[in-house]
Amino acid sequence: MGFASHLGPWLLGTVKNTTGTTAGTIRNMGSTTVTQTGATTVADTTATTLFVLPAGAMINNFLVNITTAYAGTTGNTITVKIGSTTLGTVGGATTTPLSVGRATFTITDASIATYQNVGSTDAIVTVTYACAGTASGGAASITCLYTVRDSDGSANPASA
Repeated sequence: MGFASHLGPWLLGTVKNTTGTTAGTIRNMGSTTVTQTGATTVADTTATTLFVLPAGAMINNFLVNITTAYAGTTGNTITVKIGSTTLGTVGGATTTPLSVGRATFTITDASIATYQNVGSTDAIVTVTYACAGTASGGAASITCLYTVRDSDGSANPASA
């Protein structure tokens, strides 16, 4: 199996336009969810590009898998951003090691608008690692689940 590209959004369903009020005549098309994954390590102490999301995308979630424990002595924090907007963090000032496994990604309230629409141009997603003490070890893969939409953020055609 290989890779293919498609200009989104890619709508799936059996009824494109509503022509009635019963199931089978009401629009049931929806957009597909896609993912991108990037890697980060303890060495990413300045903003490092993880991946780029297409203009208009809606972020559904982030998954953070710690593959090598972050064993900094005080406060290990992984921060994910688009521009100056912090999308979320893993760890924090009182956290010592980040253990191998699925980490909790804490979303900031201020980022909700960015989750709804990353903007009218492609969005560079960056990651930064910080440690208040002595940093050692540490690697993770970060996956973004998102919905491809038009660059204006619309997911459905205005007319058929």
